[in-house]
Amino acid sequence: MRNLKSLLIALVISLYVPVSFACEVCKSNQPKVLENITHGQGPQGNIDYVITWSAAILVVFTLVFSIKYLVKPEENLSGHIKNIVLE
Repeated sequence: MRNLKSLLIALVISLYVPVSFACEVCKSNQPKVLENITHGQGPQGNIDYVITWSAAILVVFTLVFSIKYLVKPEENLSGHIKNIVLE
Protein backbone atom coordinates (compact mmCIF):
# COMPACT_ATOMS: atom_id res chain seq x y z
CA MET A 1 0.00 0.00 0.00
CA ARG A 2 2.91 2.32 0.76
CA ASN A 3 4.35 1.80 -2.74
CA LEU A 4 1.00 2.66 -4.30
CA LYS A 5 0.80 5.82 -2.23
CA SER A 6 4.33 6.82 -3.27
CA LEU A 7 3.49 6.11 -6.90
CA LEU A 8 0.37 8.28 -6.76
CA ILE A 9 2.29 11.13 -5.11
CA ALA A 10 5.00 10.94 -7.79
CA LEU A 11 2.35 10.92 -10.52
CA VAL A 12 0.59 13.99 -9.13
CA ILE A 13 3.88 15.87 -8.75
CA SER A 14 4.94 15.00 -12.29
CA LEU A 15 1.67 16.34 -13.68
CA TYR A 16 2.12 19.70 -11.95
CA VAL A 17 5.84 20.23 -12.58
CA PRO A 18 6.57 21.10 -16.21
CA VAL A 19 9.70 19.44 -17.58
CA SER A 20 10.64 22.12 -20.07
CA PHE A 21 9.38 25.43 -21.30
CA ALA A 22 9.46 26.66 -24.86
CA CYS A 23 11.95 29.30 -25.91
CA GLU A 24 10.65 32.54 -27.42
CA VAL A 25 10.98 31.31 -31.03
CA CYS A 26 9.17 28.04 -30.35
CA LYS A 27 6.57 29.83 -28.25
CA SER A 28 5.68 32.07 -31.17
CA ASN A 29 5.42 29.09 -33.56
CA GLN A 30 3.10 27.03 -31.35
CA PRO A 31 -0.70 27.25 -31.56
CA LYS A 32 -2.41 29.07 -28.67
CA VAL A 33 -3.49 25.79 -27.02
CA LEU A 34 0.08 24.47 -26.82
CA GLU A 35 1.90 27.75 -26.37
CA ASN A 36 4.81 27.65 -23.89
CA ILE A 37 4.50 23.89 -23.29
CA THR A 38 7.39 22.47 -25.26
CA HIS A 39 9.95 23.08 -27.96
CA GLY A 40 9.29 22.33 -31.59
CA GLN A 41 7.04 23.19 -34.45
CA GLY A 42 3.75 21.90 -33.12
CA PRO A 43 0.82 20.30 -34.92
CA GLN A 44 0.50 21.10 -38.61
CA GLY A 45 -3.17 20.28 -39.05
CA ASN A 46 -6.24 18.62 -37.60
CA ILE A 47 -4.96 15.11 -38.33
CA ASP A 48 -2.05 15.75 -35.94
CA TYR A 49 -4.52 16.49 -33.15
CA VAL A 50 -6.51 13.34 -33.98
CA ILE A 51 -3.37 11.20 -33.87
CA THR A 52 -2.17 12.77 -30.62
CA TRP A 53 -5.50 12.47 -28.82
CA SER A 54 -5.99 8.90 -30.07
CA ALA A 55 -2.58 7.94 -28.71
CA ALA A 56 -3.28 9.68 -25.40
CA ILE A 57 -6.61 7.88 -24.99
CA LEU A 58 -4.96 4.55 -25.79
CA VAL A 59 -2.21 5.19 -23.23
CA VAL A 60 -4.73 6.13 -20.51
CA PHE A 61 -6.89 3.09 -21.34
CA THR A 62 -3.85 0.80 -21.13
CA LEU A 63 -2.66 2.38 -17.89
CA VAL A 64 -6.05 2.03 -16.21
CA PHE A 65 -6.43 -1.62 -17.11
CA SER A 66 -2.79 -2.40 -16.26
CA ILE A 67 -3.23 -0.99 -12.78
CA LYS A 68 -6.63 -2.64 -12.38
CA TYR A 69 -5.37 -6.12 -13.24
CA LEU A 70 -2.13 -5.64 -11.32
CA VAL A 71 -3.95 -4.70 -8.11
CA LYS A 72 -6.77 -7.24 -8.39
CA PRO A 73 -6.08 -9.86 -11.07
CA GLU A 74 -9.22 -11.98 -10.39
CA GLU A 75 -7.71 -15.31 -11.45
CA ASN A 76 -8.68 -18.19 -9.21
CA LEU A 77 -7.33 -21.18 -11.14
CA SER A 78 -4.60 -23.12 -9.33
CA GLY A 79 -2.72 -23.67 -12.61
CA HIS A 80 -2.49 -19.99 -13.46
CA ILE A 81 1.01 -18.64 -14.12
CA LYS A 82 0.79 -16.13 -11.26
CA ASN A 83 0.77 -19.05 -8.83
CA ILE A 84 4.07 -20.31 -10.27
CA VAL A 85 5.60 -16.88 -9.59
CA LEU A 86 4.07 -16.64 -6.11
CA GLU A 87 5.22 -20.13 -5.13
